[in-house]
Amino acid sequence: MLACIYEGVLMTTLNKVVTSLQQEYSRLESELGKVRKALDALGQASGNKLRRKRRILSKEARRRIAEAQRLRWAKVRKQAA
Repeated sequence: MLACIYEGVLMTTLNKVVTSLQQEYSRLESELGKVRKALDALGQASGNKLRRKRRILSKEARRRIAEAQRLRWAKVRKQAA
């Protein structure tokens, strides 16, 4: 009997914790939406969207990419012939 009451109290407490976490999650989603709108507005005010910084490839990396692309095209041409 005592164990059953303890489990009931435990479940009630867990339900309250879950409900509280769900409410906090909803509040944070709302705040995040506001932050995103503010960032979009700032990007539009300055005349451009916020952009990620472009990666800079080394000369060697560009050479390897170009060579790989040449090999792919050669393969396509060979299969077409």
